[in-house]
Amino acid sequence: MEKIVFTEEFCSPENLFPFTLTRQIQDIRVGILTIREKWERMLEMPSFDKPEGDYKDIFNTLAINEHIGKDIIYLIHGNLLPTPRLVQQVQKLKPGEFLHLPEKEACIYCISRKQVVDPNKIKMDAGVEIKDELREICYPWDITRQNAWAIEADFELLTRKRKNQGVPRSNSLINTDRIFVEKGARVEHCVLNASEGPIYIGNGAVVMEGSLLRGPLAICEGAVVKMGTRIYGATTIGPACTVGGEIKNAMLFGHSNKAHDGYLGDAVIGEWCNLGAGTSNSNVKNNAADIQVYTPSGPVSVGQKAGVLMGDYSRTAINTSINTGTVIGVSANVFGPGLTPKFIPSFSWGSDGIERCRLDKALEHISNWKALKGQTLDHAETSILTHIFDHY
Repeated sequence: MEKIVFTEEFCSPENLFPFTLTRQIQDIRVGILTIREKWERMLEMPSFDKPEGDYKDIFNTLAINEHIGKDIIYLIHGNLLPTPRLVQQVQKLKPGEFLHLPEKEACIYCISRKQVVDPNKIKMDAGVEIKDELREICYPWDITRQNAWAIEADFELLTRKRKNQGVPRSNSLINTDRIFVEKGARVEHCVLNASEGPIYIGNGAVVMEGSLLRGPLAICEGAVVKMGTRIYGATTIGPACTVGGEIKNAMLFGHSNKAHDGYLGDAVIGEWCNLGAGTSNSNVKNNAADIQVYTPSGPVSVGQKAGVLMGDYSRTAINTSINTGTVIGVSANVFGPGLTPKFIPSFSWGSDGIERCRLDKALEHISNWKALKGQTLDHAETSILTHIFDHY
């Protein structure tokens, strides 16, 4: 049997803070699908995670030396985005061969039992140079900067040889060949403009009347776009999200809400987040200067546009004004006067980051939010959140 095993080793997952606090890199959504889902579909193989020896090794892990047997395993860096040409090269690999860029370390390995020397050593035989541009997610802002390309790529992958449900006549459409609506989605009295990129609307999604949508855009399964919403490309509204107001070049991973008026731009919002009514983020400084964004290893200059980067389970109060390039950790409750600080730690209570929410209260609040969408806080999530509370 052929299998994918993802590894974060050599991918510097700490640079993707705060999103890698609660997930492996390969479970980050870029475009319509997560990185894991892209590889699984394109290689038509199940995937597992190489144990990294940390608190996220809870399930779906596979120790290569213990489980390889007669299998062929493709060990892939978790931050790589697959392309058709790269996938073709992977499919041609023989056991013992690996793919690499010129003058860079290997990033995809084809492994059989023969290559496994001991639990900590895999011996490879020959390198093959990658013949395509390598697309990587190294920092959170790479998610929005790769999103237009990724939506295009996923659109082709998901719609090939499939029948489009079509869009009712009540809608105004531009470039209909690039608009795909899954069976079960509802779209009425809206404007859909796919002249600059495709529009994908997933199963069970609802786009309410008066919404203005421009591609490249993905409205994923079960998402709700409220009346009069304006969404520009390149934006992904993840599964079971609810959105309203004005959104541009943004990624909402899943189960998050920006349900009211306010602006969200050049931003990444994790899972189970809630932006209070009137919340807006700045994505350009008043002097149009380069923006410095927090990372655990120090601030990084990211250019002239950067919105909020919000970790899972975090929330803002009504009318919150989020500063340019702000980073918000996990399970932060953000409120306070004026612009937010540029960095708000995990489990903060308020914007100043001085007062922390109690862990039991944080878990109670998360459970309440999940119950609103028919979900419960499970043991794995609780374990991960407890570790983050104790160590970050």
